[in-house]
Amino acid sequence: MMLQFWFFGISIIIHIIFSAYATIVSHDGRAITIDGHRRVLLSGSIHYPRSTPEMWPDLIKKGKEGGLDAIETYVFWNAHEPTRRQYDFSGKLDLIRFLKTIQDEGLYGVLRIGPYACAEWNYGGFPVWLHNMPGMVFRTTNKSFMDEMQNFTTMIVDMVKKEKLFASQGGPIILAQIENEYGNVMGPYGDSGKAYIKWCANMAQSLDVGVPWIMCQQNDAPQPMLNTCNGFYCDNFVPNNPNTPKMWTENWTGWFKQWGGKNPHRTTEDVAFSVARFFQRGGTFNNYYMYHGGTNFDRTAGGPYITTSYDYDAPLDEYGKFKKFLILLTWKNLLGNLNQPKYGHLKQLHDVLHSMERTLTYGNISTIDFGNSASATIYKTEEGSSCFFGNGNENSDAKISFQGESYVIPAWSVTILPDCKNEAYNTAKITTQTSMMVKKPNEAEDTPSTLKWSWRPENVDNFILKGKGESTQTQLFDQKVVTNDQSDYLWYMTTVKFKKRDLFLGKSMSLRVNSTAHVLHAFVNGKHIGNQHAEDGKFNYVFEKDVKFKSGRNVIALLSITVGLANYGIFFESKPAGITGPIFITGRNGDETIVKDLSAHKWSYKTGLNGFENQLFRTESMSKWSVESVPFNRTMTWYKATFKAPLGNDPVVVDLMGLGKGTAWVNGNNIGRYWPAFISSENGCDAKCNYRGAYHAEKCLTNCGEPTQRWIFALYHVPRSFLNAEGDNTLVLFEEMGGNPSLVSFQTTRVGSVCANVYENKIIELSCDRKPISAIKFASFGNPHGNCGSFEKGTCESSNNTVDILTQECVGKEKCSIDVSTKKFGAPDCSGAARKLAVEVIC
Repeated sequence: MMLQFWFFGISIIIHIIFSAYATIVSHDGRAITIDGHRRVLLSGSIHYPRSTPEMWPDLIKKGKEGGLDAIETYVFWNAHEPTRRQYDFSGKLDLIRFLKTIQDEGLYGVLRIGPYACAEWNYGGFPVWLHNMPGMVFRTTNKSFMDEMQNFTTMIVDMVKKEKLFASQGGPIILAQIENEYGNVMGPYGDSGKAYIKWCANMAQSLDVGVPWIMCQQNDAPQPMLNTCNGFYCDNFVPNNPNTPKMWTENWTGWFKQWGGKNPHRTTEDVAFSVARFFQRGGTFNNYYMYHGGTNFDRTAGGPYITTSYDYDAPLDEYGKFKKFLILLTWKNLLGNLNQPKYGHLKQLHDVLHSMERTLTYGNISTIDFGNSASATIYKTEEGSSCFFGNGNENSDAKISFQGESYVIPAWSVTILPDCKNEAYNTAKITTQTSMMVKKPNEAEDTPSTLKWSWRPENVDNFILKGKGESTQTQLFDQKVVTNDQSDYLWYMTTVKFKKRDLFLGKSMSLRVNSTAHVLHAFVNGKHIGNQHAEDGKFNYVFEKDVKFKSGRNVIALLSITVGLANYGIFFESKPAGITGPIFITGRNGDETIVKDLSAHKWSYKTGLNGFENQLFRTESMSKWSVESVPFNRTMTWYKATFKAPLGNDPVVVDLMGLGKGTAWVNGNNIGRYWPAFISSENGCDAKCNYRGAYHAEKCLTNCGEPTQRWIFALYHVPRSFLNAEGDNTLVLFEEMGGNPSLVSFQTTRVGSVCANVYENKIIELSCDRKPISAIKFASFGNPHGNCGSFEKGTCESSNNTVDILTQECVGKEKCSIDVSTKKFGAPDCSGAARKLAVEVIC
């Protein structure tokens, strides 16, 4: 528990520990047992580095209010140990503070140490220095790897033990995880893989954390490890031991975005269906991956090509709000942005499941098969029974008879009846509002759409004219080997000399580079001859451009850029990045072709760019910037502007539309990579998204023909904790490809309107996120049709004026509850069809 007191505007926080007594966490074949009681456990993933410490309390509170029992997080090895034996647990990497915030809210914790994470995180969470150790092979019986893995895992466990955060010490952590999804890739590792997973289990067990260890996607998990399931659906999962409960560690609430890709969306109905189906078939632990996705700040995005946004279509959106207290200015009492209706619909499901906890975990289970993918599952105890009616048919509703009553189960849905008589919940019937987000201009500025820019070029002369680097080798190296992942950028430089009468000169000549660079820029004798990037998931490509060489010395400079290192796959650590060749100069004269192989030339290497080394992104940088003739569409250019923090409490975003590719900083904080110039293909999007039928990552796509990270425009999250509430703030951009910064603007996001489409005899609550409802845009009780933003009246409608009723009930209030009934709205004759209320309100 946390109590907060105020003295002269200063917040004093006192932590009160309810109990220092150990919590006994065990398990049997039905459920996780806490202090002797079997539990229905609902958990959600919130990754601490993908938000800020100021956001954590509200995100976790919202998880609790949404019906969660626990918060899950990975631990990211490369973030905490970027250099071997040099550790960082500061700021948003403060794992202990995050775990204590979970404890303060009275929730349990699930600590997935791994230390392999995947998570669309750079290099899957592994530090690149690990790859560069002699003889290193990841995730197998390699002594160097096992020693380093054990060192980091032990350090994390010891840190958590020191703060008494395991449940066995009276803390919140009820489960810990070792390794991650190894079973998906284990085959090619052979017997060494099997020996490795046994070593992992023994090593973890030896750490004596006092709570169960889990291994996800590991069907041969050694005892006493608990094997668990990850995926869009886990209702058919069967643990490998009768004493292991049926557990789901990753229920994917959406999917990740990649540069150049479309936006995926998993419907609310389908997520709810997957959860209800899982509990219908004996599951007792469900974790949403993600519950809050957050933001891939700095260079943390993996992939390659994972976007800066990691929103994941989660129940809490990327732009969670935070509490910040200042002596003179207060930002407080804020709410995280709820992704409605997903958040609310799942909250209702959680409430129903919790109400049935004893029956689900102790009841005898029986099943009735009605055919055509319809079934009933009955959980029965001496006290009573609870039922699930499931319909897995994706085309037709199911009409069933049970205990003398008739029920209609919509296609691809589950109905839950806590008393086996009355329907309390159906996954396809949403009775929570849909919130439509809008963007607002920065009202703190006199001219909110225009920023005043200064600029300076990135100094590349030493590289493109002189070919000078830090080291020289007579071969081409993988970028990871040279940079140790300290930068996205690596220069490969060499010189080529031609005599005046060289056979190459005078012919049609080209430079041909076989590349695994995610992005490649090529320069010859100081001239930028072109760039190219990997597309369509093919990270091996050939860059070839015609070049005119001169007699004498010619400088070839190739700038390789990574956009997140691979984070998943078999031996993914060995996937090449950079320019590994071969590289040729070709000369053609008619049918004659002469080839010169440069691969074994003397190559000079330089990690990074001068502007990064000189920290031009820092607000206190003393470097000179020019306000004269600010250039547009210029490669390798730095831009800077100042702005005022947007007024109010709403989340802040910066619209980077018009730019090419690069990195952005606000007050020295790296908000991540941007790439608005990378446009998704025109085909493959769905005008309508049908929740029925199994979901996959290519279903329900949107945003065709647009920049990938785009919600109305190319918006990038700027946490308010990065901003000065008073005075100026500084935005710095490094533009690689060329763009137009004059289009950049700061905005806020908020709920603009709220919709609902609810059947009769339900209660709907409408809320504008602590802002008053200003008007009723549409309302009809009868058989209205359409979707939020485009509702239309149907063929029947109540005689009472629905708009007037809702205006009186809701306008001017922050929220209102509406009983959808004929008593309130009248009884329209809809020829026996189900009546419903469609409403849209303006916030």
